[in-house]
Amino acid sequence: MTTAFPAAPALIRPSYAEAGWTETHGLSTFGELGLPRDFKNFAFVNPAAPKGGFVNIQLKSGGGNQSFDTFNTLNSFVDKGDGVGGTELIFDSLVTSHADEPLTSYGLLAHTILIAPDKLTYRFRLREEARFHDGSPLTAEDVAFSMNIIKTKGHSSYRLLLRELASVTADDPRTVTVRLTPSKSRDLHLLVGSLSVFSKKFWDGRDFEAAILEPILGSGAYRMGRFEQGRFMEYDRVPEYWGKDLPVNVGLNNFDRVRYDYFRDRNVAFEAFKAGTITFEEEYTARQWATGYDFPAIRDGRVKREELPRTGTTASQGWYFNTRREMFRDKRIREALNLCFDFEWTNKNIMFGFRARTASFFERSDKRANGQPSPAELALLEPHRAQLDPEVFGEPWVPPVTDGSGNDRALLRRANDLLLAAGCKREGAVMRLPNGKPFEIEFLDSNPALHPHTQPFIANLKRLGIEGRLRTVDPAQYQRRTNEFDFDIVSLALGGSQIPGDTLRIVMGSEAARTPGSRNYAGIADPVIDVLLTQISNATSYREVVTACQALDRVFRAGRYWIPMWHAPTVWLAYWDMYERPDVQPKFGGGAPATWWFNPEKARRIGRA
Repeated sequence: MTTAFPAAPALIRPSYAEAGWTETHGLSTFGELGLPRDFKNFAFVNPAAPKGGFVNIQLKSGGGNQSFDTFNTLNSFVDKGDGVGGTELIFDSLVTSHADEPLTSYGLLAHTILIAPDKLTYRFRLREEARFHDGSPLTAEDVAFSMNIIKTKGHSSYRLLLRELASVTADDPRTVTVRLTPSKSRDLHLLVGSLSVFSKKFWDGRDFEAAILEPILGSGAYRMGRFEQGRFMEYDRVPEYWGKDLPVNVGLNNFDRVRYDYFRDRNVAFEAFKAGTITFEEEYTARQWATGYDFPAIRDGRVKREELPRTGTTASQGWYFNTRREMFRDKRIREALNLCFDFEWTNKNIMFGFRARTASFFERSDKRANGQPSPAELALLEPHRAQLDPEVFGEPWVPPVTDGSGNDRALLRRANDLLLAAGCKREGAVMRLPNGKPFEIEFLDSNPALHPHTQPFIANLKRLGIEGRLRTVDPAQYQRRTNEFDFDIVSLALGGSQIPGDTLRIVMGSEAARTPGSRNYAGIADPVIDVLLTQISNATSYREVVTACQALDRVFRAGRYWIPMWHAPTVWLAYWDMYERPDVQPKFGGGAPATWWFNPEKARRIGRA
């Protein structure tokens, strides 16, 4: 169907100005934009970085349906299948984030944004030069199609977050209007502006929700190149990319080819790095960092290692209980299991003392709750006192410090007492649940990397009569089971935001707990948490965000929804010595390898030209 556009779109802007609309070149949650309209580039890039070369990496973080171990579809925006990594490289969005300013974005497809006085309507004026890779113009109709299809048919996480997106319409070929409901979250405009824009023409006649292995048309700095399902995906830089000289892109997108390699075994992946198949690695495994980086390419200088300070937030890594399971519904049982994990022994003997214990969902940030609740926190918590555990109004819960023996008898006795108080019964060597069934726990994963850390934990459970089992399944089965919440415990590292907002709903919100495919793995369905999530999403100042997050942290920690693991104070990078990077890191992110570039002379010296 053809969209009819007004004949004189130039008449639109004055009417907006008369109505008190604000014109801007970016979007922000709090305060003014940090960069002027005529800024040249971001401060953490090298604007003269050369283009060329390649980088081969593994997927280490993702969203939508992306899997770290394999892929069987090139569409990562839907529920179905295991999505390929790196798809963000081929798509543009209305605005793009700035890693020096949390919750601030600057125009990419949009050169101008008009904001209504009530901040419920946003009009984006698109750049005339925006093009898809086939040369066709990118229009407001493509933007409207993309947002509407993600809201209605996209991955469950997107659908949850976009529920207050009221409408998206194309006013003319270069103007798109986004309307939000009055109950929208504080940051919804930023989320909407960051959504990938698809080609409506490409998807005509194709099922958006189906798995697809046909390269998808995009408009970004890269296009999909060669791939082999489940093994690798290559993205080729588009030399004629329409937006290559925009200030938000200067110094970025420097490699001619970005390749994602997939391995189902981390040891095999590390061998691939040693052999040079993977050329850039962010290391997460302490044992590997301590003992694995002693091979010929390290010794002769062809591979370099760097330890950089960690900026921004850290992931909330832990074993998450599926509280939908009857055996985990009693908080005392969840607390007892927490007492069985000996972090001190694990850190010393398995992680070489490199890790620090995590206690808070907002670890290493000012959102972490500490000490007694402040008056501002109490103002949020007091109205719900009758619904809350009294613990919330005292010192926040922290994991116990063990004696480091791997078998802290005092803590195990406390765990046993808690289990008995919850109605469990010990019969010989078997602990039985209140319903009489043997207490058995399956630790589900798609990769055995955490087995060395989990086995001593399971040994302590065994001392209490609890049977723990490690279950490693293929990535497709893991994706299906976690999407359907068919597990007892899973280990996860859920990434955080410098200024948390509505995305917390998909991790802790009651609606997400009922939505297959959401990130609320723990099954948290607490009306007080829902209220606090709304207060975080609607906060009008950074101080309000901090206070609401601290209150949420107290309630979350009091619920014992997880067994918190650990975090790293620094970032470990290893790479074949053919790359260079800017001297400055982004304030809220590592920048690697997005801001890096290829040095052909270095590559020749190590035989990789």
